[in-house]
Amino acid sequence: MSVDVEPERLPARAAVRVFAAFAFAYFLSALLRGVTATLAPNFSADLGLGAADLGLLGGAFFLGFACAQLPAGKALDRHGARRVVVLLLALAVLGCAGFAAADSVSALIAARALIGVGVGACLMGPMTTFRRRFRPASQMRANAWMLMTGSIGMVASTVPVRWLLPIAGWRGLFWIVAILLAIAALAIARLVPADARMPSAASAEDDRRDRRGSVQGSGYAVIFRHPVFQAYAPLGFFLYGGMIAVQSLWAGPWLVDVGGWSAGEAARGLLSINVCMLLAFLGWGAAVPRLEMRGWRTPRIVAASVPVALAALALAIALGPAAGAWSWALFCVASSGTALAQPAVGQAFPGPVAGRALSAYNLVVFAGVFAVQWGIGVAIDAMRVLGADRVSAYRAAFALLAVCAASSYGWLLWRRGLAPTGPVRAPVRCADNAPPCPDS
Repeated sequence: MSVDVEPERLPARAAVRVFAAFAFAYFLSALLRGVTATLAPNFSADLGLGAADLGLLGGAFFLGFACAQLPAGKALDRHGARRVVVLLLALAVLGCAGFAAADSVSALIAARALIGVGVGACLMGPMTTFRRRFRPASQMRANAWMLMTGSIGMVASTVPVRWLLPIAGWRGLFWIVAILLAIAALAIARLVPADARMPSAASAEDDRRDRRGSVQGSGYAVIFRHPVFQAYAPLGFFLYGGMIAVQSLWAGPWLVDVGGWSAGEAARGLLSINVCMLLAFLGWGAAVPRLEMRGWRTPRIVAASVPVALAALALAIALGPAAGAWSWALFCVASSGTALAQPAVGQAFPGPVAGRALSAYNLVVFAGVFAVQWGIGVAIDAMRVLGADRVSAYRAAFALLAVCAASSYGWLLWRRGLAPTGPVRAPVRCADNAPPCPDS
């Protein structure tokens, strides 16, 4: 029979060290995520890639990332973040080395997918640790600032990468990142405390409790059935996943192919987008505790931010060639509020299953990134085959994303009974005879 094991909270200095170790790894993960957008012109020129091929190369990272989520979530709950993140980072080191040495498109795609697997717990690991080891008031701030660290990595993947290209080449860049990932793994092994092994839920009694709706078992079915998870999943797939797909790949090709920008201008545009995202997550980390004190709980914040993101996406589509970096920065910043749904899902479950809950939601998000990133490329190529010009093809592909994102918002309002300015619903119970779970 499983036991709800909650490790002791970390003192402030130890918490800072833990955050810093995880943040360095997540910085590198985000750099690897976004570097495809910066290097897209190089890959297209060197390898002769079409839009669909480019989308597949970029999306391979997210496919590998998504495939890692459910096994990683189970491992995080049983073995703790330190063991799991260090082991997976070793795979990321191998993936970067393989990408640097690859001599074919298929080898590049396979290496990119392995990198995605290897960094698959760089966010869920720290979020799980924060859920278990940080005080409740500090969790949302730490989560937002971890996302801010990712934005710094996205910033580093733009102009700084283009500065290094003449010196190291894109293959040399991946060798450098491989070395830095190894250093990050050593830092986590040294600075992050190990969690006690969580008891496995192997008994028949636990299986019966799982079927009745408890969250203490070892499976994922109860997480996928949870009303909080179901309410936010489509939004995570289409809007948050779509935002990452734009930020990490398609903003660059839009600026070049639709806006007529040069590769260098596009890199500077991506830099500005990612700086805006950095500031957005910094702002969320500072603002969320204050907003909650004023009655703005997380579901209300998320619901209020979505219409702004949809309006920004519609504006960029309408502007077409005039939609510069500022348009996509507006869309990404407005969409950043949906990132708060992820820690909200984690807080809807007790600590011993927080890794599974967070990883399950992350699976949804990054499956969405892969689907949107590749799907936009397929839609652009299909429209071109049908005779559309390049600008019209891009507009049509992004209009399809807008329709899907708007539908996911309608689903959220229907399932959660929220309006952007409406009251917060009563908290959801996580298990039979259990106290209400936090809803934010």
